[in-house]
Amino acid sequence: MEAFDRKQVYRADLTENFPDELTIKLGDIELRYQKRLFSLPDGRGSMVESGLRYGENPDQQAALYRLVNGNLILSNLQFVGPDKGLVSSLGLDEKNAMYGCRKHPSKTNLTDVDSALGALRYLSESPAAVIVKHNNPSGAAWDSNISGAFQKAYEADRVAAFGGALVVNRPLDLDTADSVNQRYLEVVAAPDFEEGVVEKLSVKPDLRIFKISGISDLEKYQPLRYLDFKSLMDGSLILQHSAVNRIVKASDFQTAVAKNGSEQIQSLRAPTEKEAKDLLFGWAVEQSVVSNSVLFVKDCVTVGIGCGQQDRVGVAEIAIFKAHRNYSESLAFSRYGISLPELVSETSSGKRPKAQLEEIQEQVKSDCGNLKGSSMVSDAFFPFRDAVDKAISQKVSAIAHPGGSLRDFESIQAANQADPPIAMVFTGQRAFRH
Repeated sequence: MEAFDRKQVYRADLTENFPDELTIKLGDIELRYQKRLFSLPDGRGSMVESGLRYGENPDQQAALYRLVNGNLILSNLQFVGPDKGLVSSLGLDEKNAMYGCRKHPSKTNLTDVDSALGALRYLSESPAAVIVKHNNPSGAAWDSNISGAFQKAYEADRVAAFGGALVVNRPLDLDTADSVNQRYLEVVAAPDFEEGVVEKLSVKPDLRIFKISGISDLEKYQPLRYLDFKSLMDGSLILQHSAVNRIVKASDFQTAVAKNGSEQIQSLRAPTEKEAKDLLFGWAVEQSVVSNSVLFVKDCVTVGIGCGQQDRVGVAEIAIFKAHRNYSESLAFSRYGISLPELVSETSSGKRPKAQLEEIQEQVKSDCGNLKGSSMVSDAFFPFRDAVDKAISQKVSAIAHPGGSLRDFESIQAANQADPPIAMVFTGQRAFRH
């Protein structure tokens, strides 16, 4: 068998054989798509034109198609038209540019950015940063400036952020660029870059730098839908309208109320202004998390994100575990400049006093992994109260979920029985994403 370089597999461009144009007919409506090619420097002074490097894996051909003609209207709903390209418009002009790229983007690079945009369209109110890894956010944050938002989003999960895609909703500045250069990210995307930022970021040879001007106006995408395709292994297709988040302000939440026989059970208290803001932030981020999912938010920063699990209590436990791990990692790095595993190793070998690790462990336990006072968001109802009880054990203060379970009254009772009682609201809509 011929030997191969395992690292080179991920660096090579896979030749694809997809057609230049694609036409889809839905009844009398015709949508025309054009395959995107990207022109990038080859490192030898010339430009090379190519499509996607590969699909989800290096042995899968892939192509990106941009909608160039046709407007879809179904059930009187307006869909995204050909004039609203985001990721598909990369490299077309100065408003949608690719900088410093020595490698053509892969499918995952583009879908990671797109996943972040799915949350950011509901987060335009303040400077926001979302870091996505494998189409799931590892961390998301609001702050008064982009540098602070990036720092908080990164610290939300230092482990999962490694090799992720950072997307911000304000022009990226020099301070943020300095912070980015101290970490390993695969992609940085922004609506624009301040003077000198692209040059600074370009010293990272494998960093893809995307300018997508439409990020500055993402809120216009909130009511628009797109056509969502799912291909089955027998070659058939399932088509659906994309989801639209209807919870965009605090008053959109519904009072948590349910029947237990003839008795009506209602949440004892409404969220405070701070809790409502965290719940809104969390529900926006939830739009980009693969189901089943549960996440925790504190001060408009994700604390722990659990995703892609089969059971609700299991994903809640994962989110709690990650919150404790993330907090431990953040404390270890902020105090001693090393990762938690390094701290464990050095205290075990005697290179550092054991008290350093013990102090962190005690603080993590005392603060419930930074979950104390946080808000919990679930993309679907709780079939049993067990996940709510897990949140109560971590001193969570507010919960939002769609409602609709036969046992909704049990979850409300659990929240009411907490000391102090936990605020609970319904969204009235599910946020599944598969």
